[in-house]
Amino acid sequence: MSDPVPVAVPRKGRPLEAVLERVAAVGHHEALDRLADRVSNTLRYEKAVTKGSVEADAGPYERLAEYSDPGEPNEPEFTLVRDDRDGKPRRIVFDAATVELDDVTLKLVGREEPFRALRTHEFALGFDSADLVLEEVVAIRETGVAGLADVNERIDPRDTDVRVVNGLGDTVYHTLMASPDLLPSGSELDREFIEGYRGDCCISPRYERLVNAVLGTDALEGIDFVYPEAGREEEAAISDAGMGVYLTVTGSTAREHGLVLGEHLFPSETVLMRNVAERTPAVERARDRLVAAEPDSEITV
Repeated sequence: MSDPVPVAVPRKGRPLEAVLERVAAVGHHEALDRLADRVSNTLRYEKAVTKGSVEADAGPYERLAEYSDPGEPNEPEFTLVRDDRDGKPRRIVFDAATVELDDVTLKLVGREEPFRALRTHEFALGFDSADLVLEEVVAIRETGVAGLADVNERIDPRDTDVRVVNGLGDTVYHTLMASPDLLPSGSELDREFIEGYRGDCCISPRYERLVNAVLGTDALEGIDFVYPEAGREEEAAISDAGMGVYLTVTGSTAREHGLVLGEHLFPSETVLMRNVAERTPAVERARDRLVAAEPDSEITV
């Protein structure tokens, strides 16, 4: 058997679940379904332990020994990291798993920042949030980015060799929101509205570069970014500002604050990425296997 192809993956959360679901979908055998279920259930339990909503029966090292089954195909390994919240509590997260996809063997390796691991050529393939690509390497221009299919065109090849391959369909959206009295009768809350708008736009500080890239500098002329106060709900802060951009799934919280939901500006989605400088036959086969025949994402790049 050939050496496994290393693939950088998130250590926890919905992005990791989406990766394991993709692996199970393209692998077509029960062992991969069990792997996805086992990792997801373990990490949800550990998240509850870390947050204090569940009290564990054993210490972290005992639980870690119980969870991990190193060296066995399609069986996960876990590890301990320090969480970045107050008090720096320990948290059990995904570490690695070797999986068989017909003629391809993958070594899924947990990383805090998979995208950056690809940028530094530690990995040829990996999964991470599409948001990070916009936040770090997509060029900001006069016009905005309409969706994931536009992302690779905005990456300067002198800046990075990483490119988006396709999305996994675990999509929530960066969405325009506004108070109803801000909208003229019959108008739509969309990019065209933003081009004529002057005033405050409330966003999370971490998304400032992303919003600039998505909307474009021309549309943002005359708009001032404001930010929620620490501990304040984003939708409430947007309601105070009159207009803003935030992530939505159903939009129910925004509506509870009296906001109108507008255009979905950009999908916040886990994506498969590749470092195009790290091209080998094994990597190409792995990439082909990981691209589902009928992807759930709205794009295939």
